[in-house]
Amino acid sequence: MAGDLPDYYFRIRENGAAVFRLDTGNRQRRIEMDQIALVNVRNGEIKAHGERKLTPEDMRVIRDWLAARQALLARREIDDIHRAVDHLNLTAQWVQSKASDEQLEDVTDPLLLAMHDLRTVLVRKKAERLLNGQPADERGG
Repeated sequence: MAGDLPDYYFRIRENGAAVFRLDTGNRQRRIEMDQIALVNVRNGEIKAHGERKLTPEDMRVIRDWLAARQALLARREIDDIHRAVDHLNLTAQWVQSKASDEQLEDVTDPLLLAMHDLRTVLVRKKAERLLNGQPADERGG
């Protein structure tokens, strides 16, 4: 197993990861994990752990991981939205065909408020996109 291990391990955290350098070259053939940095996925910040100095190779590997992680999270985010659309459709079908009066009483107001909020934001954002896509003279400016 030790021969198949990467040189670095990224322990996922809420806003990024703790970065470890792996070492299997000791006498006991144990895997040693030496924390070398913390990475913030939101702002791209990379902080060396303790008094450690990161090598150019460390920085290259961390930046590559950071770019891949940000891309993955962006794909997941849009996938979650597509799933929300599916859930809204499934919810409509459930309301129409299966929901009891008690269940509807429990969910109607929260659903209506959430849908109203979402619709308001979507309409506003669409209007902004349309206005930004028109030449200034067509907007009266």
